[in-house]
Amino acid sequence: MTHPDRTGGEPALLVVNADDYGLTEGVSRAIIHAHHDGIVTSTSVLALAPAFATTAGWLDDAPSLGRGAHLAAVGEDPPLLSAREVPTLVDRRGRLWSSWRVFLPLAAAGRIDPDDLRREFRAQIDAIRGAGIEVDHLDTHQNLHLWPMVSDVVLELGEAVGVRTARVTRSSEGGPVGRTVRRLAARLEAELRERGWRWPQASTGLDEAGCLDLGAMVTALGRLAATGARTAELATHPGGPHDLARARYRWSYRWEDEYAALRSATVRTAVDELGFSLGTFADLAREPV
Repeated sequence: MTHPDRTGGEPALLVVNADDYGLTEGVSRAIIHAHHDGIVTSTSVLALAPAFATTAGWLDDAPSLGRGAHLAAVGEDPPLLSAREVPTLVDRRGRLWSSWRVFLPLAAAGRIDPDDLRREFRAQIDAIRGAGIEVDHLDTHQNLHLWPMVSDVVLELGEAVGVRTARVTRSSEGGPVGRTVRRLAARLEAELRERGWRWPQASTGLDEAGCLDLGAMVTALGRLAATGARTAELATHPGGPHDLARARYRWSYRWEDEYAALRSATVRTAVDELGFSLGTFADLAREPV
């Protein structure tokens, strides 16, 4: 394998982030194992998930694992705040809107109150920090922060708590969703640059979400290397086998395949041969501008 020459011959920093820590005990355990025995360097913590309270303390056994806040305004789990406190974020049953496909049209129509979003996201950040977890970056469940109103809230809260590093989600798909993601990503990058934030210059994991088996992961790493970017993120979703608690999340993810790939010698070799140095979002924040 070969990789492009980079400034000064220095290896590119690669953050391998595992999303949804706290979703289930099995997912949280798999993330920690993929850190100790594989290439995962970072995780994003889902404060409203059912296993957050029971697994938050497990991160003490992985002190070198970076931790971010995976802020959620959609999905199967209820908000931390009551429906009365965040009325525009919930349906008639008091549940969060099911997905970005429901949330974004409501946001575009002005039916999502930014103050509701601000209160719920702040509650999630406070819950994570209250569990003793130091946050080094912010991202969102289903990448809602690509949407301008959501990113405005996320950036405001990040600055309030001293976190100025975030994910920029990208897509190489050719359809309308891919084109929209690229347009929104460019807008978000411009906003982050103006406000002095840091973010990975290249990223992958959206188009392949839940499908990064061994071959797909090696291919994704090759695409990241081909960009010549100095910093990059590989977003992943590992999970262990026989996890009955995952049944309520009908995402069609191949959790076990991603878990195996992240721990494989083949992927570790690809990381090295493609010229990457593994690190966290905190390391990214220390990179020269």
